Amino acid sequence: MAELWNWRIDGAAPVEVYPALAEALGRVVMPLAVADPARLPAYAVVCDVWEAPGVYGTMVDCYGVPERLPELPSIAALARLLDRNCLMRDDTLDAGRHLLVAPDGTIRPVHFDVVETDEGEVLSDQRLCTVAHPGCRGWSQCHRSRWAPDSVAPALAAA
Repeated sequence: MAELWNWRIDGAAPVEVYPALAEALGRVVMPLAVADPARLPAYAVVCDVWEAPGVYGTMVDCYGVPERLPELPSIAALARLLDRNCLMRDDTLDAGRHLLVAPDGTIRPVHFDVVETDEGEVLSDQRLCTVAHPGCRGWSQCHRSRWAPDSVAPALAAA
């Protein structure tokens, strides 16, 4: 079964994201706007990259990613190549909780205020997920995550 990845990038232009995605994934990346399903190479990944309002406004959707391609090292490689922070959803159902992937490969949970607009979700007011914050203490969804409050996974970037 193929995977679907949804990421956000801190201020990268789509034109620079596509070649970095191809290098990070080690595959041909076809922009969604020009991808013809009947003519796609078997090893290609279809991606859509666009700008949205708010912080981390560069949106990336990757369609048909092979299961054997691991997501965390892939986004870490993209963050390193672009020298930008990237976000991905974490394993909770909290719409405001994400994993922040730094260019050095460090991964940590963060929270945002989320406002739904006609143009999609707009993120603002980033803060670390930490037990020092009342919303992350006790029985919060944060403690049910593989990425507990105050957790930091260093250097998961692909070489």
